[in-house]
Amino acid sequence: MSDDAYARAGVSQGLADDAVAALVRHLSGIETGAPKRALDLAGHYASVIRIGDATGIAMSTDTVGTKVVVAEQLQRFDTIGIDCVAMNVNDLVCVGAEPLAMLDFILTSKADPAVCDQLGIGLRRGAELAGVEIPGGEIAQIADVVSGLELGGTAIGLVALDAVVTGARVEPGDPVIGLPSSGIHSNGFTLARDALAEIPLEDERLGRPLGDVLLEPTEIYVRPVLELLGSPVDVRGLAHITGDGLRNLLRLTAEVGYEIDQPLPVPPVFELIQKLGNVSVQEMHEVFNMGCGFCCVVASPDEEAALELLRGHYPQAARIGRAVTGPKDVLLR
Repeated sequence: MSDDAYARAGVSQGLADDAVAALVRHLSGIETGAPKRALDLAGHYASVIRIGDATGIAMSTDTVGTKVVVAEQLQRFDTIGIDCVAMNVNDLVCVGAEPLAMLDFILTSKADPAVCDQLGIGLRRGAELAGVEIPGGEIAQIADVVSGLELGGTAIGLVALDAVVTGARVEPGDPVIGLPSSGIHSNGFTLARDALAEIPLEDERLGRPLGDVLLEPTEIYVRPVLELLGSPVDVRGLAHITGDGLRNLLRLTAEVGYEIDQPLPVPPVFELIQKLGNVSVQEMHEVFNMGCGFCCVVASPDEEAALELLRGHYPQAARIGRAVTGPKDVLLR
């Protein structure tokens, strides 16, 4: 992956990948003295632990990232709780799990009741949209470590072990259906903020204040995807499109490629980031969702049924490409 502009802005995806590998070298060798409960889902969106012969607990953890910086600049924290829920539950549903609950964690230099009141508004809204509870969490006041605020969470869900969606059954010819994003979501904000640094957050060239555009909450896809999973449609792969863009499809385990020949419309904010940040088209697609926040790969005969169901929630849902024979890669035409 080429991450030239992203690296200049302060984030190296290559170093992040190496850091994960350094951790996994040790964590994968953990010996508990009991049979292993974790399913082998390396690189997938969520982890699944067996809790019986038929049931698994799915787990996911994530943060809002540097989207918090924009919230701090505007002193508006009532939406990023939605992002926190979304980044976790959207990953959980990718393995076919029904999200049940999430714990939030707040890292801050100093606890501020007014800020936490606003955070609670978004967390509650996100939880209700996802159908999950938030029974607890943690606030850590660590001024020696952070100067501002970070918000994250850990979510759990249930999934039948014989219904875990891994992408292993994806075959060449299977359609990839894209669901529209609500904007940048919560990935790539370091690059976005760097590219847009010279524009005041009050600027309205995008039709409303830039700050509003940047704080647009991450879409929560749980209910439509659970409805799809509960339908007769043969769902073979699910992908939350976050950092790495449509290359997230490569987390699905089938040894196939993906040809994207009819991508969803690109929201204007991405065009502005590309222009002002002098970011290549390739890198834009490697960092941002570019208008597609979630993908469903279904069996070819079920394409129309899947589209009909998903368009009941997202009229813009469309087939954006297909799985293809060849190297495991994403080709964007």
